[in-house]
Amino acid sequence: MDPITFAVLGAALAVIFGGLGSAIGLAKVGETGVGLISEEPEKFGRVLILQALPGTQGIYGLLTAIIILQKFGIFGGQQNISLTGGILALIAGIIVGVVGLLSAIYQGSVAAQGVQVIAKKPEEFGKPIIMAAMIETYAVLALLVGILIVNSI
Repeated sequence: MDPITFAVLGAALAVIFGGLGSAIGLAKVGETGVGLISEEPEKFGRVLILQALPGTQGIYGLLTAIIILQKFGIFGGQQNISLTGGILALIAGIIVGVVGLLSAIYQGSVAAQGVQVIAKKPEEFGKPIIMAAMIETYAVLALLVGILIVNSI
């Protein structure tokens, strides 16, 4: 396989896994949140903030894909990239995608439990956000590693 094939595969995996994880995480929070806002619609804004948290991993996957595709000249202007560079792009996509998949799913689980906290003790709203946001740290670290790998090509 040529370097472009590896790069495109890496970009695709970053988007697929990051997007899949975000969709699953968003669904978990949404399922819990819909029940709460059906009875207490005034809590919609707080639920929406928790709902949005697992969506960022899909954005990280998309950002990684754009950086990879840009580096390889897919958007115009062919660059001379080695086979090693293509494999590194694939590795970067896998790192961002897999970490994004898992962190979004787990973040969705924590955020869904945060909706339960809002239902019982709305004044404790900040604590579930912090707990869910801590999981985001690893997706951000994976994104940083992915960017560093692609920029080293």
